[in-house]
Formats: sequence, structure tokens, C-alpha cells
Amino acid sequence: MSKYTYLKTAQHERVAHIEIHRPAQRNALNEELVQELEAALMAADQDPGTSVIVLSGNEKAFAAGADIGRMAEWDFHDVFLSDYVTRHWESARTLRKPLIAAICGYAIGGGCELAMMCDVVVAGVSAKFGQPEVKIGTLPGMGGTQRLPRAIGKAKAMEWCLSGNFYSAAEAEKAGLVSRVVADDAVLDTAFELAQQMAGYSLPVLMMIKESLGRAFESSLSEGLLFERRVFHASFALQDQKEGMNAFVERRPPAFHHR
Repeated sequence: MSKYTYLKTAQHERVAHIEIHRPAQRNALNEELVQELEAALMAADQDPGTSVIVLSGNEKAFAAGADIGRMAEWDFHDVFLSDYVTRHWESARTLRKPLIAAICGYAIGGGCELAMMCDVVVAGVSAKFGQPEVKIGTLPGMGGTQRLPRAIGKAKAMEWCLSGNFYSAAEAEKAGLVSRVVADDAVLDTAFELAQQMAGYSLPVLMMIKESLGRAFESSLSEGLLFERRVFHASFALQDQKEGMNAFVERRPPAFHHR
């Protein structure tokens, strides 16, 4: 029996799978669900037997925003003092291991913002993305106005946030938000194939690459290049670097030990 109320979890060799499971509410994000998600993500990130994490919803929704019914009566005092959408809600952003989103159906509002915290986004043709908060008298509060322009550019991000429209998986891929679009029934298989491929490489190197790419969004080019160079140099302290390069020279598959 799962220890979570709103999640299903499974382990596939070195790939952890976390499924958001609140189907009656189209996987709308509430505080309880997000606390569980934080716990599951942190557990996978700290598990030495896990290299990559796949996060999915169901065939109808990845996550259809936050729980508006609960939020409707809150005031500034409620959200400010509780630090709403700060504690627990940003946990996906702090992971050191690669996080792949596998998305069918709705990924709107908070669901779209959660997808943007993931490293790779595999979307089914049914996927719908958007930041419709303007339609209910507020604005994105979980990174939508900050991560979206970094992902798709200022002009498109302005249109998305100011219109509140929904956008197809094909439009999201063209804009740069989505890594690839596949048939709905191939989304999980594609995500797991990518995850298993990544998990076959050295875990420390995966983490180094993710950290270096993340630095590109949070520093100047010169500082990012310096960071990349130092991490590249540091990789030569790894046993896996010796194994990988020797295997290449010897024309054999490498046997990485994640050290």
C-alpha cells in the first residue's frame, strides 16, 4: 500500500516514477499534495539507487493548476503569513538529479509552472499548457512570470500570461517549453526510455551537467563558462571519467559505478 494519499510511486531499476493521483480534481495542486510531492521527490533525490526521476499525471491531466476552490476566500494575511506557494512548492527546483515530466492533458497554471521546474518535458498530443491566472483576477505565483520568458522568450510569455489562453503540445514544443511531442499512449514509454538512457551514465556526471546547465539561467555568460570549466575539471577526479575514457579507447561499453 502506498504511503501517500495523492501520489503513486514505483521504482524501475535506477529510475523513480512519481505519479500525481488526484483524478477527481484533475490533479489540482493543494498543500497536502504538494507536501507529499516534496517528500517523494526528496526521497528519490537522496536515494543512491536512483539516478533519474519521472513525474507524471494521468491521461487527462498532469496538473490542472492550484486548488482554486480553497483559495477563493483567502486574503493577503492568509497567503503572506503562510508563505503560500513557497514552502514545499519549489521542491522540484532544488533536485540535483534529472527530473523528466511526462505530460498528457492539462498542464495549466501551477501545473505548467511545475512542468517548467522539470529538466525535460515529454508531452502527448493531448497536452494543453497555459497560465490562465489573469482570468481569475490574479497572476502566476509559482514562477510563471519568471521561468516562462526564460523558456519561450519575452514576447510569447507576455502573450501566454496576459491572454490566459491554452496552447497545444505542438505550440509549446515550437516555443521551446516542451522537449518532444509523442502520441499520448507513448508518453510514459518515451519518458522511461530517456530516463533509462540517462540512468545508464555516471550519476555524478548527470548531476554536474544539470548543475552547469542550471547556472546558464542564473549567471552571466562569463561566470557560467567559468563554472562549467571548473566542473569539467572536477570530473577528472571521478572513477567514472577514467572508466568512460578508457572504455572509449578500448572500444568497449563503459561500466559506470557512479563514483
